[in-house]
Order: sequence, then structure tokens, then C-alpha cells
Amino acid sequence: MTDFSYQLYSSRDFGPMPETFGMLAALGYAHVEGYGPVYEDLDATKKALDETGLTMPSGHFAMDLVENNPDRVIEIAKALGIRKIIVPYLMPADRPTDAAGWTAFGKRLATAGKPLQDAGFQFGWHNHDFEFIALPTGELPIDLILANESVGFEFDVAWAAVAGQDPADVIAQYGDRIIAAHVKDRAPAGQNANEDGWADAGHGTLDWPGHFSALKAAGCDLFIMEHDKPADDNRFASRALAYMTSL
Repeated sequence: MTDFSYQLYSSRDFGPMPETFGMLAALGYAHVEGYGPVYEDLDATKKALDETGLTMPSGHFAMDLVENNPDRVIEIAKALGIRKIIVPYLMPADRPTDAAGWTAFGKRLATAGKPLQDAGFQFGWHNHDFEFIALPTGELPIDLILANESVGFEFDVAWAAVAGQDPADVIAQYGDRIIAAHVKDRAPAGQNANEDGWADAGHGTLDWPGHFSALKAAGCDLFIMEHDKPADDNRFASRALAYMTSL
């Protein structure tokens, strides 16, 4: 049986961190995935992990921090037990606009990750939709990023679908590079407008039985529930876990 993780960003608009950790442990989650705010008080986060029995095998870290202060990233990761260090995003103003720019960014990412990999951590990139939207010359940014074989891939399945890609094709192409996967879903067109069109895993339009099976077959060993804007984080966390554990 697969143990599931939970991206804490999903609960950013709800209760304080200790309550969120308690909720997740009570529901049956084994892990959580960190992001910026949970690193601000490492002692408090470590206490919440210890008190609930949750672990934090992966965490999101801003490109600026990874590039300019890898020692701090390593300090945070060691304090919280993080093994997979993921860069999750580029602000629109920072995104390249052509193939040469994305090629250069991929090399930059690989260079930034080397000190972390040398220290024993896995390192990768987390996609949104923009990496799967073709450039004017036809290339996909994700292909230019992952041309750097040292860069792992945390695959956000639903964002690829939003961009019009078939996640099954992405898994077939990059399965051996996928070090973690984000489990979320997209509602049918026009539904869940109050949640920006997102859905709890298994309650949307994605083929999660097929994608889950393919990801496991490819060797993915970490599955992280995420919802970008849940109206109720307990509902999301419980329904997503119930569905995914039924597969």
C-alpha cells in the first residue's frame, strides 16, 4: 500500500500549522511536503512533525534561495528530514520567452542543484502549465529544462493536463526522471469556479487510476496530494486520500 504526502500549501488559508498537521495525521497521511512559510520556525515545524509522527521527505524551495544560499537550504532540509529538494516556480516576469532562454535556465537550474546533490539530496523541478505550452519555434520549455539529465522532475499531473498535454505521454517520456508526483484533479469545464476549477483527486476529469499505475510502474515513490484553492481543506484531504488509497 502506498503512503501519501500532502503539500502544505493546500492548507495555507486554514488553521495554524499544528492543527493542520494533526488533521493530516488523524486522516492517515504519512508525510507532508514543505514550502516557504513552514521553514520560518524550524523548531515549531520539527515539533509538529514529532508530535504527529508525520515526516517531510520533500520540500519546495525558491530558486533564489537554492541559487544564492544553498547552505541554508541544506540546513533546513537536514533539520526537517527532507530528502528531495524541489524548485517549484518562476514568476511570469522571470520566465524566458524563447528556446535559448529556457535552455540557459535549465543549465542554471542544474548548476544550482549540484551543491545539494553533492550533499546527498535529490533535486528537481516542479512544473505548472507554462512549461508545457509550446514556444513560437515549437519547443516545450519542459523538454529544454529536462535536457539537463541531473535535474529530476516532480510531475504535477493536473497542470500538464491544463496545458493541453496528455499526462500519460509525459509519464511515458520522462518516467525515469520523475522523483515525485503531485496528485490533484481538474473539475469539468464551468464547475468548481470558487476553487479556481480544481477538484479533489478522483472527483475531477483526470484518469487517476491510469496515471497512478503508470507512475508507480515508472518507479515514482512519492505521491503528494495538492489542491491549489480548496474551499475546505479537511474535505479535500479526506476525499483525496480515500480515493487514492482505494486504487
